[in-house]
Amino acid sequence: MSMALFGADRRVVALSVARMADAVGNSFLIVVLPLYIASGRVSGEALGATFLGLHVTQPLIIGVILSLFGFLNSFAQPFTGRWSDRTGRRKWFILFGLAVLAVTDLAYVLASRYWVLVLIRMVQGVGVAFTIPATLALVNELATTTTRGGNMGVFNTFRLFGFGIGPVVAGAIIRAGPFALPGTSLSGFDAAVLVAALTAAAGYGLVTVLVDDPPETQARAGSDLAIAVRDPTGRHVLDPVFTLGFATLVMAISMALISTLENVINARLDQGAVVFGVQFAAFVLVQVALQAPLGSAADRYGRRPFVVLGMVLLVPTTLWQGLVTTSIGLLAARMGQGLAMAMVFSPSLALAGDLAGRGESGTKLSVLTMAFGLGVALGPLLSGALVGLGYVVPFAVASVLACVGAVLVYTQVEETLSSPGGRPVAASD
Repeated sequence: MSMALFGADRRVVALSVARMADAVGNSFLIVVLPLYIASGRVSGEALGATFLGLHVTQPLIIGVILSLFGFLNSFAQPFTGRWSDRTGRRKWFILFGLAVLAVTDLAYVLASRYWVLVLIRMVQGVGVAFTIPATLALVNELATTTTRGGNMGVFNTFRLFGFGIGPVVAGAIIRAGPFALPGTSLSGFDAAVLVAALTAAAGYGLVTVLVDDPPETQARAGSDLAIAVRDPTGRHVLDPVFTLGFATLVMAISMALISTLENVINARLDQGAVVFGVQFAAFVLVQVALQAPLGSAADRYGRRPFVVLGMVLLVPTTLWQGLVTTSIGLLAARMGQGLAMAMVFSPSLALAGDLAGRGESGTKLSVLTMAFGLGVALGPLLSGALVGLGYVVPFAVASVLACVGAVLVYTQVEETLSSPGGRPVAASD
């Protein structure tokens, strides 16, 4: 039942490909929605009004619509993850989330008012929250002790590849439109939305045909589920999974800082949008290349060393982005930051999976997935709020947070593998 892909089970590969498909479709919207709103096809009384002292502009509306997904998705994940633990039916949670994503993608074609776009995005955020914790929980439960890191690495590789390629494909489709069809034509916007829905439907089909809950999943369904902040064992101050969640939050914030600073960075470094795109993409490319091998290495040499070293590396690579004065320097810093994240993310998920008791995978892993989503949403807000104090300030603040995260992981998290390649101290499989 295993494939020669860093030890990943074929069902894990199927889940990974399905996650890649819905990541492609979801990341389409990063490009499609702003252009769709700016095209004039959407209207509403909100534009030009004043709300809570803020003048409602089109960029503000776009920001709200895009951010709603991340916040609702992140805050809903602990609840959906815990619910999937109680029922032990991961597959149905995954399918429900993919179905919601496909249907709501198609609904964008019918949206002509701002409030409709807001409603669709809110439903999408909650719907996808059913998929993410359940998928990771199933990946965790299909793994063995010696393949858990590799499985998480393969899963993240496919997910990141889908997320990275989605905006590129969406932009190409929009530029190539309109498309002539028998008796009608399809605009580039509508074609991109249709492709996004089709990718979610493709993921639905893959999971339906190739994935089933293992028999022990439902048998292990938990009832006494909780997310702890303090370490219940008393060995440390903080719960290790909560600590890993904090590290993931900091990592995601650091990664997302430059999202809102494109114009500032381009002016500072005297570069164009294409160069910025390469710098932004370099981070993702390093992730795609290294997630699986580093996750597999964590199965062999232990999870904790990779997480600690990754958090330590995150400190200078984040700070350096605020100090560089050349385009090559920023590219190198982004690549170094990509290496740091690759060292942290998959080993952290594997470590949290080791610590998850029977029937707790959804609850435990949702701490990390929620933290990642919140970090991606908070990073741009942090940089936008702090850059006015000085260009280096948001990067310095994130570096300090990364330093705190490194110290907390080093002091509050123990290795789960009793020996290199051995069984975990707290085995969940």
